[in-house]
Amino acid sequence: MGEKEAVLKSDVPITKDSLKKDFKELGMREGLTVIVHSSLQSMGWVCGGAVAVIQAIEEILTEEGTVVMPAHSSDYSEPSNWSNPPVPESWWEIIRDNMPAFDPSLTPTRGMGIIVETFRKQNNVVRSEHPQFSFAAWGKNAEYVTDNHQLSFSLGPDSPLGKLYKLKAWILLLGVGYSRNTSIHLAEYLSDYPSKELIEQGAPVMVNGKREWITFKDLDFSSDDFEDVGKAFEKRMSHLVRKGKVGVAEARMIPQKVLVDFASEWFSNNRKEHKNEEN
Repeated sequence: MGEKEAVLKSDVPITKDSLKKDFKELGMREGLTVIVHSSLQSMGWVCGGAVAVIQAIEEILTEEGTVVMPAHSSDYSEPSNWSNPPVPESWWEIIRDNMPAFDPSLTPTRGMGIIVETFRKQNNVVRSEHPQFSFAAWGKNAEYVTDNHQLSFSLGPDSPLGKLYKLKAWILLLGVGYSRNTSIHLAEYLSDYPSKELIEQGAPVMVNGKREWITFKDLDFSSDDFEDVGKAFEKRMSHLVRKGKVGVAEARMIPQKVLVDFASEWFSNNRKEHKNEEN
């Protein structure tokens, strides 16, 4: 949706105050820990854009709450695994030798949307140091969530997602579906299915003040069936999913731990085939 379409789709401008009203009706309140997945374009014409959305959420949660957003930079990864688009094999070593080291304050997100890219630059927002799958956070538990994000098993039990699981966080899907629900990747680590396997990843990072290309192991995860997981979850657990409108966008608030536990069981029982996650 472009800006012209957003204007036509909105009866009135969507403001920070109207966003706060919508978020509160969805169940957002002071002190919650919330991981946000969002599409600004889906919301209609927002006065103040991404800044208004971020401020609305933070003002409701207050500093006693915590806002978390995936700040992924998937291009900081092993080029031989790239598929969207792939690059020639003759490029691989050039990329490994020359891609700048990941810098939490400088490296942009990739494909995450303007709300995330704006949020990560905000004062008092901290970002974890994983070169591919970092998370940005603000509020009471921000340091806890983002600290010590290990290279291997980037979205597993010891990652920011695992810490959110322990905090019994909520997931906000704001104009996006379950295919964008990063927390479901945690369930892949916690489940057992026939095609589960590890791959070698790599990324440029700073080691003792020097840029190095580091390799590490991670799960070969996929979001191909996340929409199926979401449909099954809502069929069984509809009473736990808070649905509503934020602006003109469909939105959901979902308890993360319950969804991850459900998805883990679902993968063990239903996942038969596996397709690589597109970079």
